[in-house]
Amino acid sequence: MFLEFFGLREQPFGVSPDPRYLYLGPAHREALASLHYGVEADRGFMSLIARPGMGKTTLLFHLLAKFQHTARTAFLFQTQCSSREFMRFLLAEIGIECEGQDFVRMHEQFNRCLVQEARAGRRFIVVIDEAQNLDASVLETVRLLSDFETPQAKLLQIILVGQPGLADKLASPSLTQLRQRITSISGLNPLSAAEVTAFVAHRLNVAGYKGPALFSLEAMDFIARASEGIPRNINNYCFHSLSLACAMRKRTVDSEVVHEVANDLDIHRFMTEVETPSSWRVSTHASDTDPLTPTHVSTGEGGESFRQAVAMRKPDEANLSPAEAVQHMRDVAKLLQTWRGGMARS
Repeated sequence: MFLEFFGLREQPFGVSPDPRYLYLGPAHREALASLHYGVEADRGFMSLIARPGMGKTTLLFHLLAKFQHTARTAFLFQTQCSSREFMRFLLAEIGIECEGQDFVRMHEQFNRCLVQEARAGRRFIVVIDEAQNLDASVLETVRLLSDFETPQAKLLQIILVGQPGLADKLASPSLTQLRQRITSISGLNPLSAAEVTAFVAHRLNVAGYKGPALFSLEAMDFIARASEGIPRNINNYCFHSLSLACAMRKRTVDSEVVHEVANDLDIHRFMTEVETPSSWRVSTHASDTDPLTPTHVSTGEGGESFRQAVAMRKPDEANLSPAEAVQHMRDVAKLLQTWRGGMARS
């Protein structure tokens, strides 16, 4: 483990949604403010929609922590279920046993719980994660829960959280009544290059790091591009980069380390059909001025085009680092496999 090597108190790039590590960039800050205000104003229904890995769950744990002394909360993850199973999951989350009870009985129990919390002056917040997986009938059950109210206020605040498929589902004409009840819809955008740097610095600071920059500027630039600004991807690249740098006894993660990590994490290496990276593909059009264009490798007689492709990308072997030599062999292997596939098809 690299914690001691880099002087870290704890793992800065873990996979758990720890609110302490939440980096509030502009989009995350705006989404958090919108949800917080919606709960405070008893708006009833809210939604948070974003791509996978954007930090939705971490942001929601951070939100619920703000209401831990003034509200009762339930966080539901099991969304591939029937309406009855949904109610059972919801009651179990708040500590009510309901095994064997029918749907109406469970509904009544939940209503009593809401009334008790309201009399105690507490809000009740239900967060439904991965809501894009909910069946239309279950979403209708969720809508009916929002009918629990007094003449003065809603008894229940519901936050639907999911991937873009949730927006598609809510746009369905059959769910018009539910969509009309949603008072705010928030989203999260990928982090910019500058925000990626701030994100990494924030997590290292929370983990107790004190010292010079652990990642070179070139390494951070590569991580920003390769991760597409998605927090989960950033964490993955940083974790493996620190692990590899520690193994190599490097105090700073440079671009060579990050490139090696990117190669190791490349899922395309394990696909049944290996596609040659666009930067290596050779054009079959003689009129092209750039021989390396997004086309298939030419399969001329005797494999001449293959040899030309390798020759054009042949590095200076005398100055190759071990990592560069390994990468060169991988690239040649990909070219060879593509060439063989072309020969078999012809």
